[in-house]
Amino acid sequence: MSSENLDIAYVAKLARIALTDDEVERFGAQLGDLLGHVATLADLDLDSIPATAQVVESRNVVREDCERPSLDRETVLNGAPQRQGAFVRVPRIIGQA
Repeated sequence: MSSENLDIAYVAKLARIALTDDEVERFGAQLGDLLGHVATLADLDLDSIPATAQVVESRNVVREDCERPSLDRETVLNGAPQRQGAFVRVPRIIGQA
């Protein structure tokens, strides 16, 4: 699709972007250049290139599952916005039936 077929002002209106006439002209030219590059990529012969699911080898990084000390209960409760006894109080998110 060439930039001549695009209505930049209409696309900007759909995106709720206010553009001046100068911006419409400038962005239209830039979008035309971008679409030209995409068209160049579409013309490449990729039949001899094998499909890849991942460009960089993916490997699972895990750490040893071991017990470690956690924060003291009072430290956590003192940092909470609200507390109720030995618990953190949170707002109700489910209405009463």
